[in-house]
Amino acid sequence: MADQSHSAAGAPTRDHLDWPFFGPEHHELAAQLDRFIAAGGLGAIDHGDADAACKALVKRLGDGGFLRHCVPAAFGGASEVIDSRALCVMRETLAYADGLADFAFAMQGLGTGAISLSGSDDVKNRVLPRIAKGDLISGFALTEPDAGSDVAAMATTAERDGDDYVLNGEKIWISNGGIADVYTVFARTGEAPGTRGISAFVVFADTPGFVIAERLETIAPHPLARIRFENCRVPASQMLGAPGEGFKIAMRTLDIFRPSVAAAALGFARRALDEAVAHAASRKMFDATLGDLPTAQSTLGDMATAIDAASLLTIRTAWKRDVQKLPTTREAAMAKLTATENAQWVIDQALQLFGGRGVRVGEITERLYREIRALRIYEGATEVQKLIIGRELMKAART
Repeated sequence: MADQSHSAAGAPTRDHLDWPFFGPEHHELAAQLDRFIAAGGLGAIDHGDADAACKALVKRLGDGGFLRHCVPAAFGGASEVIDSRALCVMRETLAYADGLADFAFAMQGLGTGAISLSGSDDVKNRVLPRIAKGDLISGFALTEPDAGSDVAAMATTAERDGDDYVLNGEKIWISNGGIADVYTVFARTGEAPGTRGISAFVVFADTPGFVIAERLETIAPHPLARIRFENCRVPASQMLGAPGEGFKIAMRTLDIFRPSVAAAALGFARRALDEAVAHAASRKMFDATLGDLPTAQSTLGDMATAIDAASLLTIRTAWKRDVQKLPTTREAAMAKLTATENAQWVIDQALQLFGGRGVRVGEITERLYREIRALRIYEGATEVQKLIIGRELMKAART
């Protein structure tokens, strides 16, 4: 079972909320979520049964009103458009408490972000209010066995047949695969070569021809699956946007949620730092404490600096999108790259300070060490983020 107490050192540090990127509403949101977690709102999280845990977490977060931040106000959401800073505040807070809680929240937004951006009013009305309440669970199906970072290699097809599209192919590493009720699925419709011939669809899990081919286990337990489409017939009205716009829709969705991946990494890193500080202050060593040793103080100083550096990049990105209404492709890549890489290092240093206790199964540092690793890969691996940054720099130089 997960420990819902925020930290051996007390409540999470909130100094960064005083930065000018945030408004009073973000302070209040953080306080509300803190109170919810402290009161046991997440329930007892059983990491041995990730499916049941995530289903329960989605319902609890929906009942608590927090999933409203995943959809626009017109469909039961908390704000007129999805607020990136709110997503960051929530993901950082939830990741600090428990990785599965963050996962459950994040997928409600990522799984239906494309619907919020490009769905018809009918599709939005059928899906988004129920997502906000936690009555539906969503998934995002982009990655394929031979098309991960290289989306242009996508092989899943969607062929028009009267008023329907018929989908055939496979997706892999699909979060919430096996428990989601509705998926945003990307498939090749062939309007043009490469990414210009990809379209997006809403597919409900009970659609004939939609198959959970395999459940996947990873270093940190999360609901994941390989899914297959076998002549899966989807109404054309469930296409998102126009034919051939799928890649653009996917990238716009990822641009909204990529800073929140960085925020989740920051939540893990802040928890690791707080645990390390508390441990260093109490661990007796050489007639003093671990925290009295200059080497430990130096390590803690580097950890805190790495977190703040990543936090500034992350919140800058969300603020630019929310307030300046500007594209943030480059900034989101910088934030995701830096926050996940820095968090991996911070957690590794925290585990080292704990010594042998740090690697014991069930310890917070051991759990964090497993949780952080996937964040350096999903929604664009670190190497891909570097390419995005370089590509955007060259694009700007040519204009």
